[in-house]
Amino acid sequence: MTTDIRKTHPVFTRTPAGWHPYIALARLDRPIGTWLLLLPCWWALAMASGGVTGMDSQTLRYAALFALGAVVMRGAGCVVNDLWDRDLDAAVTRTRVRPLPAGEVTVKQAMMFLGALLGIGLLVLLRFNGLTVLMGVLSLGLVVAYPLMKRVTWWPQAFLGLTFNWGVLMGWSALEGGINIAPLLAYTGGIFWTLAYDTIYAHQDKEDDALAGIKSTARLFGGKSKIWVGGFFTLALLLFAAAKIYAGGFSYGLALWALPAAHALWQLKNWRMDDAASSLAMFRANRDFGLLLLIFFAA
Repeated sequence: MTTDIRKTHPVFTRTPAGWHPYIALARLDRPIGTWLLLLPCWWALAMASGGVTGMDSQTLRYAALFALGAVVMRGAGCVVNDLWDRDLDAAVTRTRVRPLPAGEVTVKQAMMFLGALLGIGLLVLLRFNGLTVLMGVLSLGLVVAYPLMKRVTWWPQAFLGLTFNWGVLMGWSALEGGINIAPLLAYTGGIFWTLAYDTIYAHQDKEDDALAGIKSTARLFGGKSKIWVGGFFTLALLLFAAAKIYAGGFSYGLALWALPAAHALWQLKNWRMDDAASSLAMFRANRDFGLLLLIFFAA
């Protein structure tokens, strides 16, 4: 595998060729990142509404707005990442075919596309209350800074966790108008979850990353990565259980915690650390882990 871009995807085959570099730049052909950004927002809406029986039309409207926002802001984050990393991407086999290092779009064109995505994101954000708008604006600092982390720390996956799980705080504040311990616990759990799945993801590139001087938890943990990933999943699951208890107390729904727990065990059992295809497959499987958590939070 030299790239995870699939030109046979319907988003390419059913659109004009001139759009294709921008589709690839925003990763619209690879929606896993959108799911990983969106699901924490939905967890918070599920918890704050008191579960599926408490969801009203406003909750569902917010869920749709967060879905649209996740698509455009994940795309914006990818453009920012590729602008920062265009020289590093050229040195890594899997990423050298991305639009910027491949010369399919210029830096100016990428910046204009980024501006359009941010404009759409702002229009979505303004549909929420003042606190949620403020938190959305603050998240831009995380989005811009994240791509630099792989140059300065062995823990860029932790910073990705801070960024990608921010939606827990936004989703809760959208319905509740404030923040309490329940979303903070879920946010912290999300950070550990991201450490798990992005360490798995980073194992695809560990050899090229070493040559390019890119830091990651995959390189830091090496052959002990499964132990670390198992620990991250364990901490994440415990924090998610605590968040649900603080949000709604003890209930029969806590039994559904077994679903994401079983999925995490399945990932650990089937992940082959030195197989890039296995690492990509297990990374993508975390959409299902997140959906199982959504069922748990919505029960």
